[in-house]
Amino acid sequence: MITVRPSVPEDVPALRGLWKLAFGDSDAYLDNYFQTAYWPDHMLVLEEDGAVRSMAAWFDTNFCVPGRGMYWTAYLYAVATHPACRGRGFSGQLLAWADRFLRELGLSAVSTVPAEPSLHNFFGANGFRECFIHDRLVGWREDFPGTPPPPPSSLTLEPLEPGQYGGRREPLLQDIPHIIYPDYALAYQAGCCQLSGGGLYQVPTEQGSVLLCLERADNGSAVIKELLGPKEAREIFLKEMPALLHADVWEVRAPYRGGPLPGHRFGMLKWLDPALERAWDWEATGYLGLAFD
Repeated sequence: MITVRPSVPEDVPALRGLWKLAFGDSDAYLDNYFQTAYWPDHMLVLEEDGAVRSMAAWFDTNFCVPGRGMYWTAYLYAVATHPACRGRGFSGQLLAWADRFLRELGLSAVSTVPAEPSLHNFFGANGFRECFIHDRLVGWREDFPGTPPPPPSSLTLEPLEPGQYGGRREPLLQDIPHIIYPDYALAYQAGCCQLSGGGLYQVPTEQGSVLLCLERADNGSAVIKELLGPKEAREIFLKEMPALLHADVWEVRAPYRGGPLPGHRFGMLKWLDPALERAWDWEATGYLGLAFD
């Protein structure tokens, strides 16, 4: 028999096992999620004959659309089905049930970030459409052979608590449609960053401060999952970034504000209210930013 329901604390061992099978994350990574972001009714499960086969977590967020208002939105995360049960439609059943569950709670929409390009098609088949984009810059130090190591940076990374980061983030995004994250989601992101030696930071420059969410990898790479701030301040930071972060490879994501290149496709949206769905201009785009990817 198939049952779909919110999780209960007793499900946690099965959820951890399914998460590791599906995504391969470490125990420390899972500890961070279950200690900072797990609420039983924010993890939905599909079980077959009493065994958890599929799961989907969701974060409380808001979609702020200047000139239109604020919409209570779920950011759908960690959608997974046990490898032995794939191809049986379990994830689709779980997503359909989640729509009804979230609609009854009063949410207006659901967002998600597909983990790989092929999953855009899967979520598209389940009612999601492309909505969120960003600018993306990728660079390698070996692109510049013979370049001497950069001199020490005059800039400094100032760590921020999740609440501080969230409070300083909003004024920098107030003019564009964007997702607002609660403190507990930012705490989860901060924990993910810290596991890699990164964090949430502010970097003062003579042209103002920038905010960045930084994750690192063992290969010397740095991923700035979000870079926010005045244009002049961001330009100063980018010039000194390799020296400041001691990175050989870097990826920088920032809000797309128009220009000659199209933004990088990133996240998808589904309105749960048919009237909002009809009224939404799908040529418009928003900024999702932190996506726990």
